[in-house]
Amino acid sequence: MLEISEHRNGAIIMTGNFGKFIEEKRKAYGMTLRGLAAELGIAPAFMSDIEKGHRYPPNKEKLYELARILHLSEADTNTMFDLAASEKENTVSPDLPEYIMNSNNVRVALRLARDRGIPDAAWQKVIDMLEAEETKESQSE
Repeated sequence: MLEISEHRNGAIIMTGNFGKFIEEKRKAYGMTLRGLAAELGIAPAFMSDIEKGHRYPPNKEKLYELARILHLSEADTNTMFDLAASEKENTVSPDLPEYIMNSNNVRVALRLARDRGIPDAAWQKVIDMLEAEETKESQSE
């Protein structure tokens, strides 16, 4: 099972890897490796190498396909993206770069947070504010 632990500087470190995560989700869904490979349009040997950690995770489009095929929840999809990014050094989860680069405010906020060493507790306040705003908007509809 995938484990998530906290590093001494507060950063979250995911132990386990992308391939193990996909294998667990595939088996939980009751799908064979060959079946998943066929759905993705890749060779079974290639899929096997991904699950064994011998190859990098696939591109963003294939990751979205994996999420769809395996019926991953939003949380599991986000975990999958984070694990895919963790396989490569200095890589951001593949679902985020376009959003980050299309918003000047997001880039400014991230750089300010980085430069000022904003702790997780401050980010949690931002998350809470965003979730409260989403709840307020859905109630007004």
